[in-house]
Amino acid sequence: MRLWAISDLHVGFDANRRAVDALPDHGDDWLLLGGDTGDTLAHLQRVLDVVTRRFARVIWTPGNHDLWTPRQWPEARRGVAHYETLVEACRAAGVVTPEDPYLVWPATGHVLASTFTLYDYSFGPPGLSDEAAVAWAAETNVQCADELLLAPPPYTSRSAWCHARIVETEARLSALPTDARIILMNHYPLRPEHAVLPRIPRFTIWCGSTRTADWHSRFPIDVVVSGHLHMRSTRWRDGVRFEEVSMGYPAQWDAARGAAAYLRPILPEPEPRPGWGEATTVLRYR
Repeated sequence: MRLWAISDLHVGFDANRRAVDALPDHGDDWLLLGGDTGDTLAHLQRVLDVVTRRFARVIWTPGNHDLWTPRQWPEARRGVAHYETLVEACRAAGVVTPEDPYLVWPATGHVLASTFTLYDYSFGPPGLSDEAAVAWAAETNVQCADELLLAPPPYTSRSAWCHARIVETEARLSALPTDARIILMNHYPLRPEHAVLPRIPRFTIWCGSTRTADWHSRFPIDVVVSGHLHMRSTRWRDGVRFEEVSMGYPAQWDAARGAAAYLRPILPEPEPRPGWGEATTVLRYR
């Protein structure tokens, strides 16, 4: 019995969809599904239909692409309302969401905490307003489709939604038993230095919040699972393992290897553990 993780399946692309359809049966294993299954509810449902037949349990969190809605949709169907629609689709498929009680991994007793926090532009230069941060990114011709497609209603901004989600999540994590050990999944990286994007460095403003930067030391977390960056890696900081588990767009993974090759083992912990305890150790994955 193993716990696996993967994110950013992006099944709107034919190659990705075929790869997901070809995932083999994993029997009693569980899967952490870290967001960006695709761009629509139908994409999410397509992925859920596959993974719930290949894994014994599936735990999900949304990515920004999952939250996209057409601009012509009324506000009543966008933002939180759309997120709630995704949550209900997951529940109908027997999939655990960030709105559900955390599951416990039977083999070790780890709490599997699926979290949803969004971003607040604070991974950019300090002190910038949301609008100034977007303008700063635009100086290098960097834009994000979220500015058009990820609506925040009823919140006034994505930052306000992000802050509300962080407060709610911190309360849930703080309420766990004092002897709990946590595997935390969030679509976005928790720390800004994990969101370094060499080709588009200013895209980092859409990658997380500095308000989560101390979570790995503030809460009893053993492993942090994230996606979003399409830059697969394993890092260690302060004794905590950080796994970026994206598959990505077709040019970012090897179709000959199939999607199964991009499933990251989370538990039991993979061996060896190079760089355990070091602050900057990074293992890159192809």
